[in-house]
Amino acid sequence: MATIQETETTVLGACPHDCPDTCSMLVKVKDGRVTGVQGNPDHPFTHGRLCAKTNHYEERVYHPERLLYPMRRSGPKGSGQFTRIGWQEALDTIAARWKSIIAESGAQAILPYSYLGHEGLLNGLTVGDPFFNKLGATVSERTFCDSGACTAYIMTVGPTPGMDPESLAHSKFILLWACNMLSTNAHLWPFVAEAQRNGAKVVVIDPFRTRSAQLADQHIRIRPGTDTALALALMHVIIRDGLVDRSYVADYTVGFDELVEHVKPNTPAWAEAHTGVPAAVIETLAKEYAQSQPSAIRIGVGIERSAGGGQLVRALSCLPALVGAWRKPGGGILQLPLWAFPMNWPGLQRADLLPPGTRVLNQWELGRALTGALELDPPIRSLFVYNSNPLIVAPDQARMRTGLAREDLFTVVSEHFVTDTARYADILLPAATQVEQDDLMFSWGHLYLTLNRKAIEPEGESVSNAELFRRLARVMGFDDPFFFRSDEQMMRESMDWANPALAGITLESLAGKGYARLNLPPADQFAPHANGGFPTPSGKVELKSSIAAGGNFVLPVFRQGSNEFQDGSPAALLPTWIPPREAPKSNPALAQRFPLSMLSPKSHSFLNSEYANLARQVEREGPQHVLVNPADAASRRITEGMPVMVENARGAFRAVARITEDIMPGVVLAPLGYWAYRSAGEATPAALNPTAYADLGRAPTFSDNLVELRAAP
Repeated sequence: MATIQETETTVLGACPHDCPDTCSMLVKVKDGRVTGVQGNPDHPFTHGRLCAKTNHYEERVYHPERLLYPMRRSGPKGSGQFTRIGWQEALDTIAARWKSIIAESGAQAILPYSYLGHEGLLNGLTVGDPFFNKLGATVSERTFCDSGACTAYIMTVGPTPGMDPESLAHSKFILLWACNMLSTNAHLWPFVAEAQRNGAKVVVIDPFRTRSAQLADQHIRIRPGTDTALALALMHVIIRDGLVDRSYVADYTVGFDELVEHVKPNTPAWAEAHTGVPAAVIETLAKEYAQSQPSAIRIGVGIERSAGGGQLVRALSCLPALVGAWRKPGGGILQLPLWAFPMNWPGLQRADLLPPGTRVLNQWELGRALTGALELDPPIRSLFVYNSNPLIVAPDQARMRTGLAREDLFTVVSEHFVTDTARYADILLPAATQVEQDDLMFSWGHLYLTLNRKAIEPEGESVSNAELFRRLARVMGFDDPFFFRSDEQMMRESMDWANPALAGITLESLAGKGYARLNLPPADQFAPHANGGFPTPSGKVELKSSIAAGGNFVLPVFRQGSNEFQDGSPAALLPTWIPPREAPKSNPALAQRFPLSMLSPKSHSFLNSEYANLARQVEREGPQHVLVNPADAASRRITEGMPVMVENARGAFRAVARITEDIMPGVVLAPLGYWAYRSAGEATPAALNPTAYADLGRAPTFSDNLVELRAAP
């Protein structure tokens, strides 16, 4: 007798990824299986569309290589050979090893490593923090993304959402600075396109002619790491030519007189020498930006990834105040509107559980920490990785691989697949996908709170991160009820529901619609700083930073001709030019060996290293490639499609050459995300990336990266 088929149902979900769009998803389910996903057509930002990464999310859920059961390593580290075990055996093994390590070396010999492989308030960035804080493990300092930009932005305008992203539709002039919106923030583009149709000019500043640049009105190519020189020159022209909104500056800024003197040397001709942008182009850009109000600046997360990235964001955050862009909806700067969400960060992180004096280790140091190049007492004896794939996304790849191969390092990885990092695990734990768990999603790219409901039971024995840490707390003997809260309890405690921004929004109302806009004015009325009111110590835009003057953190200053910084300089109180560490002009000796600047941005079809093992996305992206200007290719006798080696003193990787005028001479571009063990040569661009910090927030300096290119043997 034939079984009666269930009717297909729709479950309200939310994309879990580290992306500003945080899409509202409709998950189609039949017979307990996901049959497809689509963007929610009712959501004002998602508009019924998903991206090239998540359009077929069910393929990720049911991929034949998905990790579905706990596993124990059965072959050499790195071999990817594992044997299935039960959850209790896995947990008991972890607990026994950790208790032994703690008894012999102390809890700081254990290092958690995670980032934004999931962005939810339940299963994302902070899910493991309370557990590891209670354990007393080394604190894993996460400064992968926007730490420098956030530091600089807060120094200047405070933790304000600034612009409503949707208000870009009302802008008259839009600067997309180091932001390939169509690949990394695609759902914002329709608002830009609407402004463009209404007469706004869209300008993209980027060394590469991105998908976004191809649709812009103007593309300005700039040498990597020199953007601060351009921003200071824009200030110079705006002040010199009397384009300043005098009343706005007088009422709502501090430090203007000092800034006037500070930028006098930063002429367009001076900036041209550093940036390669013609002085005449700089003059015109400054005038159009100042005179086309409201004007908007959208910055990308990669903007901070050079030695002076923080100072660049300081400069860009000053510009809207100089021209009065904040006066109207559609004016200002768009960094991270997440500042509008009243998250209960203390409750999510539980820093109060940290034992006094707990060691902090930045994630850039992992390779050195695991190999003894960084002297640690106690050394790292156990590594717990979740929500990340450090062997592919972090720098120092060769050294990290050596460290992960240590037989005395007890490594646990929670994952969807056996990634490059997971291949070195002693114990593998199966993680649930977004359609198999509940979560509450804030956004760093719009003003909507989104609820994700579990659509199906987890495949195999996979569990959510929230459940994983409940199990770990139990096996480690924790007795605080905090560690055993239900998902609903965690949601209710994750935000300040009494905050006016959440007025009228409850979990119950979210369950009915799936999303809600924060209780803020609509986009066409959203101008929160028309009359100042910046959340800075002065209440104004701090052209001259009182935070820096207070000495709360170090503002290093680059020493010309050196690869080192010196601490302290009064000039750092104002936006200051810091040249890239690795560039032909600022480091000619290194450039003699490695004359090309390498960029390694996110690819169009991968989300960092996620989806780089799925056939649909890999077919779209092709093999690991490097974009080369025809002039640079010709001088090296490199032709289209030729296998090449990209190398510097830190490492090398193999790629296919793609020759194009879209990349400026002297620069090569190799998108990140490809898995090493699936690539020729088993190395990726991460093998070449530096571990040095930028000027603020311990941000990375991946764009300060000189390399050479040669035909592969």
